[in-house]
Order: sequence, then structure tokens, then C-alpha cells
Amino acid sequence: MKYNKEQAIEILERTPAVLKTLLANIAADWVMNNEGPDTFSPYDVVGHLIHGERTDWVVRAKLILEHGTAKPFAPYDRFAQYEESKDKTLQQLLDEFETVRAENTRWLKNLTLTEQDLERKGKHPVLGEVTLRNLLSTWVVHDLTHLAQITRVMAKQYKEELGPWPEFFRILSF
Repeated sequence: MKYNKEQAIEILERTPAVLKTLLANIAADWVMNNEGPDTFSPYDVVGHLIHGERTDWVVRAKLILEHGTAKPFAPYDRFAQYEESKDKTLQQLLDEFETVRAENTRWLKNLTLTEQDLERKGKHPVLGEVTLRNLLSTWVVHDLTHLAQITRVMAKQYKEELGPWPEFFRILSF
């Protein structure tokens, strides 16, 4: 499937509502547990998504459009949410994500992009040259990946309770 801004926005706009529906007002056991050291809980993922909205997708898209490869992207801190989310409730994070995502999708909707714009390149600190198309496509896949991660982490909370059934649920083997 080729990148299409309108189709990308369909996913990007829905992610905050999906997260609110799935995570709001449920027991902490569902949202605060993770898969072990250096892994994210659903709570951590929401903070991580907020950090990305503020420092990654739109910031980097603007860099590509304004500077191309002349001004490289700043390195991304995948763990910044630990400090940024400190002392916030999950509901506060869900509301914050909804707000910042709405601002960013509004920006994207108002952006007129040509095929030439989508092929413009930026400089990633690890990956090297990437196109705007690559970045905007990755934004969507990043959302979908973290939605899958959240449901996987939640499913694993009951893994020991399934008795003989875990072999039938691939989500538990990742």
C-alpha cells in the first residue's frame, strides 16, 4: 500500500480514542505492568506516544521540508516518558495525548504535499537519509505497533491463568 495522507490520518486520528476506550478507568494491574526489564507498560507507551508527538513526527517533517538533509534530526530519546510522565495519572496522559495528536493531525491535514515533497529527504542520526514519505508512513506504523504492544502486554497478564490454552494465542509468544 502506497502512503496516502488521508488514509494515514484515518489511523492517526483514531489512536487517542482507541487508547481511551481500552485503558481509561481500568485496574492498575492492566496498565502498569510490563514484560520485564527495559519494556514498556501501557502507561509508559502513552507517555512515549506523547513524547513522539512533541519531538519526533511533526518536528522532523518540518526539518525535511525546511532544511532537507542540511539539518539532521536530533536523536530521539525512547525513554524520555519516564521523567515526563512522572506524577501524572493515566487519564492525564490520555487527555494530553488526545490534545497534542489533534494539533498534529490538524497540521498534517492542512499541509499540501506533492509527490516531490514526499520524496524530499532528511537526515536521521542512525538511519541516514530518509524521505518524508518514510517518516510519515512510520508515524502510522508506530501507532499500530504500540497498539499491538499494549494489547500483548495486557494479554500476558493472564498467561499463567490460561492453563493449556497459551499455545493457541500467538500474542503470548512474542
